[in-house]
Amino acid sequence: MKSGVLSAVMLIAVTGPCSSVVDRSELIRLENEARALAITAGCTSVDQCRSAPVGAKSCGGPRYYLPYCSLSTDSAALFRTLDELATKERAYNREHGIGSTCEFIGPPALTLSGGECRAAR
Repeated sequence: MKSGVLSAVMLIAVTGPCSSVVDRSELIRLENEARALAITAGCTSVDQCRSAPVGAKSCGGPRYYLPYCSLSTDSAALFRTLDELATKERAYNREHGIGSTCEFIGPPALTLSGGECRAAR
């Protein structure tokens, strides 16, 4: 048996048949799409930088915040994608009984470094 087929059989044996309402690969795709939409370059002042909540922890709230430049990012498209991600991640968490820490994660302070918006560390 080839290793790819064996891996798929093992995955189905461990996780059960693919009856999930939300597939993990869909969550990854949406998060990658949001990251591509969040353009960090293009701002000339830190006041033009923003951050957007990403995902949904099972206790509530986002997993983290994604910095972006408000001048060069299509904010409407970004937030549509992030809203879809959060909705699907909440469903995924419920369906799979995913737990998380319940600490509050607020928006980060933002900096402008080399013309790019970044979360301050």
